Amino acid sequence: MDNFNFYSPTEFVFGKDRESACGEYVKKYGGSKVLIHYGGGSAERSGLLGRVRESLSRSGLSFTELGGVQPNPHDSLVYKGIEICRNEGVDFILAVGGGSVIDSSKAIAAGVLYDGDFWDFYSGKHVEKALPLGVILTIAAAGSEGSGDSVITKEDGMLKRGTGSDALRSRFSILNPELTQTLPAYQTACGATDIMAHVFERYFTNTKEVEITDRLCEAVLVTMVRETPRVIADPDNYEARANIMWAGMVAHNGIVGVGRSQDWNSHAIEHELSALYDCAHGAGLAVIMPSWMEYVYKHDVMRFCQMAVRVFGCQMNFEDPETTALEGIHRFRSFLHRIGMPVNFTELGAKEEDIPQLVEKLGLGSGKSQGFVPLSSEDAAAIYKIAAKAKI
Repeated sequence: MDNFNFYSPTEFVFGKDRESACGEYVKKYGGSKVLIHYGGGSAERSGLLGRVRESLSRSGLSFTELGGVQPNPHDSLVYKGIEICRNEGVDFILAVGGGSVIDSSKAIAAGVLYDGDFWDFYSGKHVEKALPLGVILTIAAAGSEGSGDSVITKEDGMLKRGTGSDALRSRFSILNPELTQTLPAYQTACGATDIMAHVFERYFTNTKEVEITDRLCEAVLVTMVRETPRVIADPDNYEARANIMWAGMVAHNGIVGVGRSQDWNSHAIEHELSALYDCAHGAGLAVIMPSWMEYVYKHDVMRFCQMAVRVFGCQMNFEDPETTALEGIHRFRSFLHRIGMPVNFTELGAKEEDIPQLVEKLGLGSGKSQGFVPLSSEDAAAIYKIAAKAKI
């Protein structure tokens, strides 16, 4: 196990109706003028925004609002949010939504206190300070409610880039599984796929002797395999929703990845798909991640066998381990198909002829990425080609 520091200061407020106390938590963490940042009209129609406004008012807090966050959030709305916060003296941001809303909120929080262009933080500059923020989560997926990460799309060139800093961790995150019960099955499945991908990016490691985090990763993955079909069959299953919502946080707050090298190549490769085609991030991952697995599994066949046996219940073939590894990958892709995810470019709405453009935007040039298996531009192209033609 490698040396590590682990820091996760967020207060998690979990359970039914907890959003009605959001004003108390904003006040607890020093907020006095709040920007409520949210996505579309569903937060208004469901009554959630009404409950948020009432709670803030009850706590004596003033607020302003900015809606309109879309999936794969764009930089134009971030600039607008920064301007509102500066003009109106906002000192706390409350993200009401899923990963896109939270990521946009983090970008605004960083930009308000920075004299330059906030995009600098998505081009390599480290975020040293940001406005405090809180979260009311409405979809279990990105894990942004428990992490310091944020991903934004720059409209000029449609570049999708990320940043990460402990300064961007939310002060509190309110997790009420009931708020996810109205999600369409497709969005639920996209979120589940993203959660599993967050775990797999940490699970496939070159670090030896990491049994405790291996087992933590496997626990989250097994939970997702069990609970996702249950909520798709019965959207009002609160207990299954609760398990998935907590799994999403555990998958991405860092705890399952401490002390081990990680691999984020599947996310990077997918980001170009969702930037170009504006597809759901989870749907893109459903196409890319099994394809990445097929391309790299020979690097450490036994790790893929471990996944196959412990997560997907395969029988170990000691005489021919590759068959076990490939069976595990096949079961993963089949699971994604069963929950309604696309498995290839055609189902996603992507085009094989765009692969050169996707590779170029990935920006590897003549170099290689870091990770479980370092990838060149040629490797990325090969993975896109597997994804283009994948079958069950």
